Amino acid sequence: MTSPQTPVAVPRPGFGTTDLGLVLMSLIWGVNYSVVKAGLRTLSPLTFNGLRVAMAAIVLLVIAAFVRDTKLPSRRDIITLALLGLLGNGVYQLFFIFGMSRTRAGVAALVVASGPAWIAIISRMLGREHLPLRGWSGIGLQLLGVACVVGSAQGFEGGRDVMLGAGLIALGSIAWATFSVLLQPYTMTTNPLHLSAITMASGALVLVSIALPDLIALDWGAVSLAEWGAVTYAGIGALVVAYLLFYRGVRVLGATRTAMYGNLQPIVAIVFAWLMLGEQPTIWQLLGAALIMAGLLLSRTAHAKPTAARSASVSPSVQTS
Repeated sequence: MTSPQTPVAVPRPGFGTTDLGLVLMSLIWGVNYSVVKAGLRTLSPLTFNGLRVAMAAIVLLVIAAFVRDTKLPSRRDIITLALLGLLGNGVYQLFFIFGMSRTRAGVAALVVASGPAWIAIISRMLGREHLPLRGWSGIGLQLLGVACVVGSAQGFEGGRDVMLGAGLIALGSIAWATFSVLLQPYTMTTNPLHLSAITMASGALVLVSIALPDLIALDWGAVSLAEWGAVTYAGIGALVVAYLLFYRGVRVLGATRTAMYGNLQPIVAIVFAWLMLGEQPTIWQLLGAALIMAGLLLSRTAHAKPTAARSASVSPSVQTS
């Protein structure tokens, strides 16, 4: 019999269905860049984004309505979450979709991959947590990698426009990082489904309002099955299915291990953009990818020190596309 003083090792969960789900999550998000890029060939950015985010919001609200294990947030928290959703699923999505319409899918994916660096910088600015030197070294590598990727865009056909698109994606990443940091306290008390549904719904309201003239002018009968497929994949696949897989991963495996799977998405995005869109990566793009991935790994192994005691929480540090 084991004595009360003998420590019992807790076995680390092996590779299982949750890990397979996270691999699927990374595939969905990685492929989504090419799907969005393909959809924007025939649909306007505002139309495409308005339809996909509205579709995701409706599905999330329906699923959240069946959550019975936790109470709804207070009215005050619902209002705050809705306002945050304007930033995270409104402003961010506008930067993202207009950036995607101007730049390459692979470039966009690598710029988005630097999101954790912006989260760390904004957390430090707001006094939320302090990173050791190792963490800041990782952030420096990520930003250097982004500089390589954005700088390489000048050499592509339509170079200035591609660089502008990459810049818009970067601004979107900063908006998402700010949203993530401000949302963090609410992840301690709010069910992830409630949180996602509220923030997605408020973002969708803004996007649909802005896209209303394009939606009214749209010839709905001329929208092909391929176009509806792209909208559905980018809405239900990327913003609902992948997000639910992400939250399951955090709950079962923890935030760090889940985030490591999220780091696969830029690699998947580059490969699929090459296969689906013919976007052959350049040397500078590959160098930027290597620097970003090395910086992510370095930052993930550095332990941030919170400025005040906090409970464990789930924060959407993995940026969706």
